[in-house]
Amino acid sequence: MREDVPMAVPELTAGCRPTPQQAGWVVDEPRWDVYYGVVFAACLAIVLAEPLHAAARTIAAVALTAMVPWYIVLGRRLMKQNDHDGARSTVYLAGLVVLFAIAQSQAASTWFLAFGLLPQGFHVTTPRRGMVFVLVINVIGGVFDAWDNPGLPGALTAAGIFAFAVAFAYVYSRWMARVIQQSLDRAALIDQLESTRAELAAAHHEAGVQAERHRLAGEIHDTLAQGFTSIVTLLQAAQASLDATSPARRHLDLALATARENLAEARTLVTALTPAPLAAGTLGDTLYRVTGATAAQAGLEAHAEVTGTARRLPTGTEVVLLRVCQEALANVRKHAAAHQVRVRLRYGDGTVRLTIADDGKGFDPGQANGGYGLNGMRDRVRQAGGTVDVSSAPGRGTEVRAEVPG
Repeated sequence: MREDVPMAVPELTAGCRPTPQQAGWVVDEPRWDVYYGVVFAACLAIVLAEPLHAAARTIAAVALTAMVPWYIVLGRRLMKQNDHDGARSTVYLAGLVVLFAIAQSQAASTWFLAFGLLPQGFHVTTPRRGMVFVLVINVIGGVFDAWDNPGLPGALTAAGIFAFAVAFAYVYSRWMARVIQQSLDRAALIDQLESTRAELAAAHHEAGVQAERHRLAGEIHDTLAQGFTSIVTLLQAAQASLDATSPARRHLDLALATARENLAEARTLVTALTPAPLAAGTLGDTLYRVTGATAAQAGLEAHAEVTGTARRLPTGTEVVLLRVCQEALANVRKHAAAHQVRVRLRYGDGTVRLTIADDGKGFDPGQANGGYGLNGMRDRVRQAGGTVDVSSAPGRGTEVRAEVPG
């Protein structure tokens, strides 16, 4: 299991919670429009049917009608954007208060419209500001109702309606806040579970790749490498039984050289498929050892250097860089006919670059197919999120640059 895969879902924080729209609490659904429309139409019908003076009925109807474009143009957009802390929500609610006060001053039955206005206070602003809106609307309604119905019965009726409306609005706001919070927590939990599942899938994929490499390394070691070792031993025994002047000795020498070369290739494959021994030191130390070994084996001048602030990288990234260095040095030893090779590991800001440059005979990258080694190198680095660039020209040497995040 990788160290960066969370084993438990961390505590939810306000900073990582999604918006109410993401959580599934959508207040701009058509059903809210239907609800507001039904309440508005019913209230308007009651006002028009109420025995009022023509001027009072007209003023109340105009004020109520003005609420429709006010809601469509500004209110519905605020509900959709969920801009609870914006100044526009205050302007919208203030406009509703003014229009409601005008209509209520002319027709006491306008108070029924509170059933459609009060929920909007919680849909476009914070719960605290919503409660202020509720109190203002009901104070206006209660005052004008008591004014139209003087005396104790009228005052008691207004007080009862006021208490009921405020209590209803408070209970509604608390219920809605709990529903929204639960939706936010569920949405955040789902996001974290999906992220964890993606991490686990990546870890399982990496584990599968490593397991397959181990399997291939074991198969090559137990079959090809062992077979070539036996062939080399048999050819050496055949050489020893032949006279130095025998014509068959030359063919045995060629067969022995071929067998040894293929044995070396098989061992290189096993090494490339087996995790590198990086635990004994840093990546830079390992590159120094690999470069020094190449210099001793190929009889060329090799230098290695590490620049920047060295740091530990993920094991997979360090293995990729080491394999790139090994493959590039193997190509130098086999094909470049170089006199000098330089290996440079540079730790940058968020990236690490490995460069292997030689002064060998070079080649034309446009005409070379890259072989398995170069293609495998590119695949490894690409899986680590990096890139590989190869610069070369006939007679001008070769430079391999691998850069990975880290």
